[in-house]
Amino acid sequence: MDTWQPDPRAAKEFYGQLFGWSFDEAIPTSGIDGDYYRARLNGRLVAGVGQAPPQSPAGWLTHIRVEDVAEASARAEQVGGRRLMLLDAQAPTALVADSSGVLFCLRQAGENDGVELADQPNCWAMSSLHTPDLGKAGDFYRSMFAWELKPSPDAAFSLWLLRDRMVAVATSTEGVDVPPNWSVNFAVASADSTADRAVALGGGILMAPSNTPGFRSAVISDPWGGVVAVSAVTA
Repeated sequence: MDTWQPDPRAAKEFYGQLFGWSFDEAIPTSGIDGDYYRARLNGRLVAGVGQAPPQSPAGWLTHIRVEDVAEASARAEQVGGRRLMLLDAQAPTALVADSSGVLFCLRQAGENDGVELADQPNCWAMSSLHTPDLGKAGDFYRSMFAWELKPSPDAAFSLWLLRDRMVAVATSTEGVDVPPNWSVNFAVASADSTADRAVALGGGILMAPSNTPGFRSAVISDPWGGVVAVSAVTA
């Protein structure tokens, strides 16, 4: 996953202080006039910060590996999505929208297989699709990636499964004030401390820290409007 920002240099300062990340030297981004910075924790790749296209808001994007970016982006259009942009910051990448307009990226497998550290404090933990139509989303992602959507009876979300292994979660935005999006969740040692630190750095809190079974979570924003969820294990 990575974040596109109107001011990536300032954004890397914010996230560097928020999560303790360091950054590689800038990489020019093909297709956009700007730079891309790989983020690292203890020397291992954990995220990226890049230049947003003109007039585009700040935000986080989930990347999904595919064998062939060109073929997969064409298939997205065939099954009701849209191809929006081809990029080449770290690996051949395409920005696409699903059948409900939710943005995500397709990424060429084998060129750069993404994060090297996950499910640890200050690293990516999960991506979650918030969609207005779970049935429509189920059809789209099944056609794209052979994912199957399995309801979780005791939770407010469903599971995306690939060959019986969970790859993400999904929840409906119907009746709630949440825009459709692929949200990105980072593991943290303390949701409260991370939320307080985000505010001190110029960000904001969209959902105050609260408890769910096994976790204490919050939703925070960076100073440019990019949104991430953070969760600390409590069980």
